[in-house]
Amino acid sequence: MSSEYETTKDRLLDAALMHVPFDGWSETTLTAAARDADIDMAMARAVCPRGAVDLALAYHARGDATMVARLTADPLPDRFRDKVATAIRVRIEGISDKEAVRRGTTLFALPTYAADGAKAIWGTSDLIWNTLGDASEDVNWYTKRATLSGVYSTTILYWLGDDSADNQATWAFLDRRIDDVMQIEKVKAQIRNNKVLSGLLAGPNWLLGQIKAPSHVRPSDMPGMWSSDSK
Repeated sequence: MSSEYETTKDRLLDAALMHVPFDGWSETTLTAAARDADIDMAMARAVCPRGAVDLALAYHARGDATMVARLTADPLPDRFRDKVATAIRVRIEGISDKEAVRRGTTLFALPTYAADGAKAIWGTSDLIWNTLGDASEDVNWYTKRATLSGVYSTTILYWLGDDSADNQATWAFLDRRIDDVMQIEKVKAQIRNNKVLSGLLAGPNWLLGQIKAPSHVRPSDMPGMWSSDSK
């Protein structure tokens, strides 16, 4: 993308944010943002071909970039569990406009844009794991991101309704969700260490072992692949 393209989209997004609380991520907001930023509508549609939904996704991407910048600049806790919790908290604390997120949640709840919303949340989870140094090469690459997507999305929904001081209720909710995930991981470890159960699950585990992370497979329209060997 050219710098002019990104600069124009940033200007549109900045101008749109004052209209989103009243008109949502809508055509009305896009038109008003273009007018306020003195951007021709033809140019606005060139950088946002699907209209305001592209601006909503750009706002989400801006939040992701802010999160990564903070995570790479500030020291992180020692425990990995706390690193993940910190990453989600940093992502939420970096949100500049709560109403913009609320309106975005409404937009991405629509069937037309549900896939875009899911992709955005998955992208946030992927960035968190990559920034924290995840080196998964098998099915764990997918399960980690799927689990974190669930934790992140439910925490966001809780945060939208949180009126506690300094969002303390949200951070307590987040800690409980992380603890729930850790309990699941503990059960999985117990199964692996149980000779009877691990033997019964040898077949399914082998099958899952053939799934590779995207960076280790041939280019494809579908995520992952089935391998003929058992590396």
